[in-house]
Amino acid sequence: MNKGVVYLVGAGPGDPKLITVRGLECLKRSDVVVYDRLASPRLLRYMKEGARKIYVGKLPDRHTMKQEEINQLLVDLALEGHTVTRLKGGDPTIFGRVGEEAELLQENGVSFEIVPGITSAIAVPAYAGIPVTHRDLASSLSIVTGHESPEKLDRSIHWDKVTNATGTLIFLMGVAKIGYIAEQLIRHGKPGITPVALIRWGTRVEQQTIVGTLESIERIVKEANFQPPAVIVVGDVVLQRDKLKWYEQKPLFGVRVLVTRARAQASDLADRIEELGGEPCELPVIETREPREEAAAEAIRTALADAESYNWIMFTSVNGVEYFFNWLDRFNVDIRRFHAARIAAVGPRTAEALRKRGLIADQLPPKFQAEGLLEQLEGKLKPGQKVLLPRGDLAREILPLELKAKGLVPIELDVYETVIADSQDEQAFEWIRNREIHAITFTSSSTVTNLLEVLRRNGFEDPVAQLTGIDVASIGPVTSKTASEAGLSVTIEPEDATIEALVEALVQHQITKRLKADPS
Repeated sequence: MNKGVVYLVGAGPGDPKLITVRGLECLKRSDVVVYDRLASPRLLRYMKEGARKIYVGKLPDRHTMKQEEINQLLVDLALEGHTVTRLKGGDPTIFGRVGEEAELLQENGVSFEIVPGITSAIAVPAYAGIPVTHRDLASSLSIVTGHESPEKLDRSIHWDKVTNATGTLIFLMGVAKIGYIAEQLIRHGKPGITPVALIRWGTRVEQQTIVGTLESIERIVKEANFQPPAVIVVGDVVLQRDKLKWYEQKPLFGVRVLVTRARAQASDLADRIEELGGEPCELPVIETREPREEAAAEAIRTALADAESYNWIMFTSVNGVEYFFNWLDRFNVDIRRFHAARIAAVGPRTAEALRKRGLIADQLPPKFQAEGLLEQLEGKLKPGQKVLLPRGDLAREILPLELKAKGLVPIELDVYETVIADSQDEQAFEWIRNREIHAITFTSSSTVTNLLEVLRRNGFEDPVAQLTGIDVASIGPVTSKTASEAGLSVTIEPEDATIEALVEALVQHQITKRLKADPS
């Protein structure tokens, strides 16, 4: 068997978008990903299908796997012929023990590559509004480990030289030793009024920053019960924070949002949440797919074969458009055969999906639901007209029923079906279990019912009770009704049933909450 290769990849400080292009390439091609606590779990969504993940993270009070065991694991996996990514928080060469891992790989003849990452020593202060250098305040910096006992610190750190060697001092993994660090810096010449900042979980939704001086910081840390992991910044650059803090000013900063849409559709919503400073937690509870039964495919073939007979085609979702055109391709049906039909669409996204295929909807209702479409078409629908409705198997019956009541002939065509997604990320369940989700977005009734079912299947005896207290953001009244009937309290609902409006309503809700919490 050929030997594999190991990529020793720096994942960056926490924000998954701070991984390098090369690091992401390695992650996507690997058969096995070995990751630790300080690497964002959301990066694992980029793993290829069937890839294996192994958690070897370390907590302050315990180690999942000793470093020597991790080293050997990488060798063993490579010797089995696997392509392996060892995903490490920050940069692997800065207190990441990458040298030990690479050395054993070299000894065993295993090819490896070290992929640098953005170190937390620089990125975390930047996200707190603290540049580690400044033309007027600091032209140099030192990065020091603060994780050792005082005796080891004294042996590894020459305090008399380090204290004043550079304008900025960065200590990693030193929260528990902050008092001793401050004491040594003062003893060796740093003024007690020197500014100090500690940034916990920097670049992540949990980011928390406290500021003091060398004289006061130990007391402030204890009073705040400030816990690791955190980056410590010592120097006048800390004073820049008041003017430059930008990340914490974003409207969704500190908000982790559960996104329940199908994985193929979740990216737009997740990206928008990220841009606004929130952290999307993707838990796709639905999947859409073509109907599996041969009878369903035959019904679609028959309906499409009668293309010239339709007076209207009404699309109620982007999925309806996507799957409709997939079926046209499968059965080799030219869209021009529907020349007699006018086209109507519910919602701007649906209309845009049609526009991308060279079709402009004749009717687009101001209310983005079936009722709005019927209102918009009042007076234009004639008895006896034949209407094709390409949609999903769980679509509401209001449209075909109303069309029948007006004397039209609706042909319901289930071009796709919605099922419960069978692959979810355990991290999402952990956040729900620990009540670390702040808001949930529902974009359809099926996302409501399926989320509750997915939670039941994964050990939550009372899903509704588990979600109590979390802001529920529903895309529209139909979805809100489903959520309310299930026992959930909807706190956010936009006027327009669009993703853009849903995000804006979520932002406004968070702004209102903050104003109530801090009127000043």
